[in-house]
Amino acid sequence: MSEQASRPSQPESSPRNAAPPRDKGGRPGEGIELGLRENWKQFWLLVLVNAFVGAMVGLERTILPLIAEEEFGLVARGAILSFIVTFGFVKAGTNFFAGRLGDLFGRKKVLLAGWLFGIPVPFLLMWAPSWSWIVFANVLLGVNQGLAWSTTVIMKIDLVGPRARGLAMGLNEFAGYLAVALAALGTGYVAEAFGLRPEPFYLGIAFVALGLGLTMFFVRETTAHVALEAREHRSASEDPTLGGTLSGREIFALASWRHPALFGSSQAGLVTNFKDGLAWGLFPLFFAAGGLSVGRIGILTFIYPAMWGILQLWTGGLSDRVGRKPLIATGMVLQAAALWLVAAGSTFWVWFMASALLGAGTALVYPTLLAAVADVAHPAWRGSAVGVYRLWRDSGYAFGAIVAGVLADRLGITTAIVVGGVLAFLSGILVLARMPETLPGAASEEPDSMDSPHHTHRNGA
Repeated sequence: MSEQASRPSQPESSPRNAAPPRDKGGRPGEGIELGLRENWKQFWLLVLVNAFVGAMVGLERTILPLIAEEEFGLVARGAILSFIVTFGFVKAGTNFFAGRLGDLFGRKKVLLAGWLFGIPVPFLLMWAPSWSWIVFANVLLGVNQGLAWSTTVIMKIDLVGPRARGLAMGLNEFAGYLAVALAALGTGYVAEAFGLRPEPFYLGIAFVALGLGLTMFFVRETTAHVALEAREHRSASEDPTLGGTLSGREIFALASWRHPALFGSSQAGLVTNFKDGLAWGLFPLFFAAGGLSVGRIGILTFIYPAMWGILQLWTGGLSDRVGRKPLIATGMVLQAAALWLVAAGSTFWVWFMASALLGAGTALVYPTLLAAVADVAHPAWRGSAVGVYRLWRDSGYAFGAIVAGVLADRLGITTAIVVGGVLAFLSGILVLARMPETLPGAASEEPDSMDSPHHTHRNGA
């Protein structure tokens, strides 16, 4: 008897909503199908909702470091970057709970909760009388992003099934980060025309209202799709360590260090967002010190997430064809090269090219890492695994801001940016040396059916 068969059941770790879906007549599974085409209305609605989630972050990217210097008189880079540290740690922790709560209680409730936490954010940013209020706004923003972005990711994975995960994640991250870019560009122009506060943050009120309204009235629960995929899933008998009855502690260990593919994804995600926390906090200050206007800084803070967002329309689907590992390794090296180019540059156009390259490198890895995690995780605990991955990935915001702030204060902003590039390069080398391919049929060892995305990992854990 296999280990999985002999292991006692653990009902507390199985999704509470994983009972077979029933139609009005009580027949299980009636009307529920997996696939992007079969669920296109709900899928594209979630893409739109995630665009509003991303736009909430874009509100801050151009002007908040400038507000710290000009309105609150902060000089130390570490103090300025404190809002990113707070945001990163809160979002990272919330990601973990979002995945687990979604598995236990359903996705839509978690998504609604995320939007409720976002309501006060634009008002706090507009009227904060001290920097501590800005930091508190980023606590709420971190909860908003952790609950809402994580849940839209998981719901799209639920809808499309195993065959188009890379494409689905590319579309999701395209919408989110293009919205980040557009919001960053828009707030930069509004700030140049009207001032740093309060006018740029009026946009945030509209983002919250639209995101909350669409979620409340039009988004539908996806746990029935999870139940359908779980019944069709056949990997548990092949790899007991990846079965459907794992505890929360077992899932955390697998996604953090025990499984080489999940570990590779988590460390690459952490370093990617380490770089983004550094860029978010230091790039506006670095470019301003180089003599650029707020409007031109807005262009640079637009082009990086714009390239990141737009190219994911291509990179997510590409990973479904050529595999996850080549795109992840290449993307990490490109991010390193882009950071070094930013550090070496001194003109707008050099920084423009470097920012575009940074976006391209990030686009290669971002949807691909999510797809790799979904390849490995069993449907019954996939939400939790995505949550653990996003816990590590988004803690990179905080670690990036802390390290960048310390290095910038002691050695200068240029040195901090160079160090970020070194870490990205080393992460890419680690992916090449240690991470196995997760896409069935793309691994060098043994091709397999798309219906069994765990088969290539029989010996991986």
